[in-house]
Amino acid sequence: MAPASGPVVTVNVAATRVGTEALGPGVRSALWVQGCPFDCAGCMSADWIPFREARRATPGELAAELLADPRVTGLTFSGGEPMEQAAGLAEVARLAREIRDVSLICFTGHRLTALRARPPSPGVHDLLAAVDVLIDGRYVAALDDGRGLRGSSNQRIHHLTGRLAGSGYDFGDRPRSAEIAVTGREALLIGVPPAGLLAAFDTAVDSVRGRTSPGRELDNDER
Repeated sequence: MAPASGPVVTVNVAATRVGTEALGPGVRSALWVQGCPFDCAGCMSADWIPFREARRATPGELAAELLADPRVTGLTFSGGEPMEQAAGLAEVARLAREIRDVSLICFTGHRLTALRARPPSPGVHDLLAAVDVLIDGRYVAALDDGRGLRGSSNQRIHHLTGRLAGSGYDFGDRPRSAEIAVTGREALLIGVPPAGLLAAFDTAVDSVRGRTSPGRELDNDER
């Protein structure tokens, strides 16, 4: 008799975006998870803080989805808090690299030293082993200097491998860029926005909501 298989690992996904240039070097695909323990004041993804059911997907489904565009050379994990779902995301990374040799950037509110000493969920060490660049630390609005691929200056860039160290991409001090994608009733602000863009985006979404009939409001998701 064959041994019983274990439970299927799934990821609680807030959103995905296939093919963006706003979240690291090259053309990347982004995966944002639902749920974060930190609730940082001024978080641009407040809808993704609550630990609630969003979209459940298996790592295999996500790996195929994220690499559906042949231009994609890297993945970026954010949220929410990726380290709360580390086992599932580590498997996404493993399966994606069976399809294509992609780089991996991951955001986390935890400090790297704390992740290594006191992992908050199963699979943290596996996920860290797959990550090329980790951006760690909680967002502090008063320290948002408008620079780099991080929300505030207290957050640190860790090159856990040398893969992207020589890419020429300045993670810490580059001018910020962002993309806006509208699909049906959902609007996504992708990237770490320059000063003023988040407020302008919120105003635009509120304006559209004011012109739509009940039941046809535009969802406002910001990353």
